[in-house]
Amino acid sequence: MIKDLSQLLRERNTFLFLLIMPVAFTLLLGFAFGGFGGGDSDSRLPVGFLDQDGHPLGKKLHDLLANSEVIRLVENPFLNAADLEIQVMDEDLAGAIIIPSGYGKTMLHGKAARLVLIAETSTPVGTTVQNAALTASMHLDNAVRTAIILERLTPEHAQFDYAVDEALEAWEDPPIKITETTSSAIDQEELGVQAFTHTSPGMMLQFAIAGLMTAAQILVNERKTRSLQRMLTTATLPYQILVGHYLAIVILIFGQFVLLTSFGQLILRVNYVRSPVAILAVVLCAALCIGAVGLLIGTLAKNEDQAVTFSLIPMFLFAGLGGAWMPLEATGPVFQTIGHVSPIAWAMDGIKNITVRGLGLESVIIPSLALLGYAALFFGLAVWRFRAINEKL
Repeated sequence: MIKDLSQLLRERNTFLFLLIMPVAFTLLLGFAFGGFGGGDSDSRLPVGFLDQDGHPLGKKLHDLLANSEVIRLVENPFLNAADLEIQVMDEDLAGAIIIPSGYGKTMLHGKAARLVLIAETSTPVGTTVQNAALTASMHLDNAVRTAIILERLTPEHAQFDYAVDEALEAWEDPPIKITETTSSAIDQEELGVQAFTHTSPGMMLQFAIAGLMTAAQILVNERKTRSLQRMLTTATLPYQILVGHYLAIVILIFGQFVLLTSFGQLILRVNYVRSPVAILAVVLCAALCIGAVGLLIGTLAKNEDQAVTFSLIPMFLFAGLGGAWMPLEATGPVFQTIGHVSPIAWAMDGIKNITVRGLGLESVIIPSLALLGYAALFFGLAVWRFRAINEKL
């Protein structure tokens, strides 16, 4: 074990795959997914607005649109309708809403008043802008019609402006609404680093498998240089040789996990230590599992090239299926089931149960057991393959 560790720590590729590349790809993907963005940025769609009517009802419509949760009004008094259309065509704006002349008077006469919408309604963005405009227009139209009826029925009591305001206020508290909440275990300041809660563990697990090529090459070189044959002539037992190699890989990977989780905690503000015992259990079981994969690769590969190939194949296969690149939560139930064939998926579940969902030790029991099951499977295959090698020596 000590011999393997000294060899691994002398190799530049060890630090390249276990530390440098995971950090680099974590920062790169985190930047791509907005991990460095400010928490106060407005994610609503920019929509141009132009009032050609100047009626008080147009001002009320403006207020309704300005309070929208999906669009953000962009107003420039120096732009006309043609200018807005050009900006929409250039995709500088998601759309534009224009209140035409006579809009307010038409509504006061109880007639259907139409807005001018500039948007590509065949696209999801254009449809969103259209729905926001229709919703605000419908609310205002219903409020005006309600106020007109009340004013006719009780002219001495009902005031038109008051009735419109009351009707619009009633729309703010509809009988059915959808409310999105965030777990109380997640602090509000953590919301700006949610991109790293996926990329940090994903890249850590992916490149832990990639780093196995160096460890596997050690086992290959032992056979190639006949060092293994000489060791077998000593008092060293075969199982001691195998376990020594395995422990070296596990210690190396576990050390990588400790360093990268510390980097994620201190620099990226991913709350790995929300439950220290739970994160320790997950990363230890993940190290045991990935270490067994490395041991199996070392016994299967016949030369250095095969060791590299056999390391890269499970890296891409396990990482792709296991959700290291894209969260399995964003896929359908079928792909989620298939993805959990990969041990990476179970490791991601355990880590994200702590960092994202704010759960404790009980939430990582099943993922940890699954990882231990995979570790036993891969270790058993490595033992079977090692015995076959010994019989040929």
